[in-house]
Amino acid sequence: MTPFTAEIVGTMLMILLGNGVVANVVLKGTKGNNSGWIVITTAWALAVFVGVSVAGPISGAHLNPAVTLGLAFAGKFSWDLVPSYIAAEMIGAMLGAFLVWLFNKDHFAITENEADKLGCFSTIPAIRKPFSNLISETIGTFVLIFVIYHFSDPTIALHADPDAKIGLGTVGAIPVSFLVWAIGLSLGGTTGYAINPARDLGPRIMHAILPIKGSSDWGYAWVPVAGPILGAAVAAILYGLLN
Repeated sequence: MTPFTAEIVGTMLMILLGNGVVANVVLKGTKGNNSGWIVITTAWALAVFVGVSVAGPISGAHLNPAVTLGLAFAGKFSWDLVPSYIAAEMIGAMLGAFLVWLFNKDHFAITENEADKLGCFSTIPAIRKPFSNLISETIGTFVLIFVIYHFSDPTIALHADPDAKIGLGTVGAIPVSFLVWAIGLSLGGTTGYAINPARDLGPRIMHAILPIKGSSDWGYAWVPVAGPILGAAVAAILYGLLN
């Protein structure tokens, strides 16, 4: 795979499993119906682990325009690569959302609640107050990006031979998974913690395209895009000041 295709595949898998757990919890007649927030946040963390494990060795597994922009803001990623990474993340998110719909098509058909169906694609605030919702998304993404800056390379140099290194392989995906889990459990209750513009916008576009009844709520769509970008910028500024 190239970095472009790795970002597509990694993001697709993350959305398939992440939005897939939402579908399993909220759609009518599923085995996981009403299993709750702990199930959703745990599966989202594991979804991130899967996506990062696949894409990490090839693209660095951003899987999120806020991560791509945050690394670029901090001088840790080339601005020349930003457009292609964001395009790949959007494509992957849309493909993952399509697979969630295809997998759960029969359950979408028998679910009457339009908000529940939209929630399988994009985020919905618990209390709709755009400014407060923007703050939630900004803070949640700030935590994500600021902590990612402090992750170390998952390799260990051997004292006897500094050029030889022991790699931790896919174990290196665990820290970001725990981080997303913590954000979901602690900061996710207000907006559903998009913390990722592609994660929300790509599936929202698919909701509008696919034969699903109900509004795609475009009036709110700017919040889970603007909030993560602001959070990434604030994280980059603070990191620059402290380092």
